[in-house]
Amino acid sequence: MLPTHQGSFRLFRLAGVTVFLHWSWFLVAYYGISQRTSEYSSMVWNAAEYVALFVIVLMHEFGHSLACRQVGGRADQIVLWPLGGVAYVAPPHRPGATLWSIAAGPLVNLVLFPLLSLAVLAGRSLGWPEAWPDVYTLLLSLWFINLGLLVFNLLPVYPLDGGQILRSLLWFVVGPARSLMAAAVIGMVGVVGLIGLAIWGRSIWLGILAVFILLNCGRGLIQARAMARMEAARRREGYVCPVCRTVPPTGDFWRCGQCQKPFDLFGTGGVCPHCGTEYTAYPCLECGSVLPLVQWQSSGGGSPGGWPEGSTPPRL
Repeated sequence: MLPTHQGSFRLFRLAGVTVFLHWSWFLVAYYGISQRTSEYSSMVWNAAEYVALFVIVLMHEFGHSLACRQVGGRADQIVLWPLGGVAYVAPPHRPGATLWSIAAGPLVNLVLFPLLSLAVLAGRSLGWPEAWPDVYTLLLSLWFINLGLLVFNLLPVYPLDGGQILRSLLWFVVGPARSLMAAAVIGMVGVVGLIGLAIWGRSIWLGILAVFILLNCGRGLIQARAMARMEAARRREGYVCPVCRTVPPTGDFWRCGQCQKPFDLFGTGGVCPHCGTEYTAYPCLECGSVLPLVQWQSSGGGSPGGWPEGSTPPRL
């Protein structure tokens, strides 16, 4: 349900994070720029405002990425698309690490708020509305854009930042599965309000965003049920992840990278019973580490193992 770098082209790489831009961005940009010709004396300023919007979005997404890496997670990709941006982050499977990785995005907008406020006040005192009306209008627009992004992202609607922050806070109390289920249900209630607001304001983009949120809430519910089933499963004695110290469950919780069918990776000795693909590396369902079986049997660390050439690793 989230955009990927497929259909996108690479813009640049900064601090170990590669930024991609989806091709559809240009279509929506053309529409958005052409519809606001009355705000400025030239359409060039409309284009500058649209680009500045995505600069703020990009700063927000870098907040997520850098915070995730700070707590030991994986974050190496950001995709910009018409509805904003998505930072692909994989923080450690801990509520505190997840909370910081998510909260750092809105924190960027919170830091920008007083800076942009001071710039607007300074511009007004210097007479920019009369001397450079386009510059002042752009500055004022950026103030509203940043505030709007901050408020919207903090709505407790999953998978917006506010919904994921709520899920992280609930995680401390009720665990990962129940917290995700609660956040997804609350998100669905919020979608009803967004749909009503889209109808009232006749906003097609808000309607599209509401559908996007609804689909991701549905995915969240499915994931929460799977997590609850895994939490209730018996644990396989004799094995422990050397990274996060989690004992793997018994059951078909791994999915073969070749035939896409679920199977019990430890119970079958690393062989998919459906297609016969053999795996020498075993992914941890909690932290995502991929390690050889010998490291699961012992409690030592070491470098991750691999899988046969030409095969796809089993997915979590």
